[in-house]
Amino acid sequence: METILVVEDDPSIQRGLELNLQVEGYSVFTAADGETGLQKAIEHKPDVILLDVMLPKLSGFDLCRQLRKQGMTMPIIMLTAKTQEIDKIMGLELGADDYVTKPFSIAEVVARVNAHVRRSKRFETTEANYVFGPYTLDVKGQVLRKDGNQIELSQKEFQMLKLFLENEGKVLSRQEILTKVWGFDYFGTDRTVDNFINKLRQKVEDDINRPEHILTMRGSGYKFVR
Repeated sequence: METILVVEDDPSIQRGLELNLQVEGYSVFTAADGETGLQKAIEHKPDVILLDVMLPKLSGFDLCRQLRKQGMTMPIIMLTAKTQEIDKIMGLELGADDYVTKPFSIAEVVARVNAHVRRSKRFETTEANYVFGPYTLDVKGQVLRKDGNQIELSQKEFQMLKLFLENEGKVLSRQEILTKVWGFDYFGTDRTVDNFINKLRQKVEDDINRPEHILTMRGSGYKFVR
């Protein structure tokens, strides 16, 4: 049974999400502040985290950063009431995978969770490793290494890099990347892809201003070369 962690300080929203996710068959853990959310994430290692931005003790932004620094790669869906925070949520420094703006319908959030769980299962595989330059992508372990040293990847970064390696030399449009990594039901934009590309380049390029592996094909999208 997949587990979901809901970190939300509004009792009515937290309870509504908990009950509806349980109806969907998930095991649900909850936390009402960021510090407790961090503890439960480390303890239970949930399959998906629903994370409110405005939390007592530790903000959702800081909690998300700490989880990624600790190498936790599960999808994180941010819950925010401020539309101006969306760019920060999906930006380079945070590591979140998705967001939902308040007020939202519980059904919408549950649908997002279901979609992320399905895509996570799809990327579980026992395929061989990919090697390019000093880098090795361990597909089964979902780990990237450079000269044997592990480089932290979020789940979306892993999925995007795996997609590029599977389509080496092929130009992938931003819409194609959105569809294959985030899914048909995701309402992201080209900027979402560009943000994740920039973040991925920081991990697989010696000089992000002169990338050698993830190339921008102007007007078309991106192409991966070894």
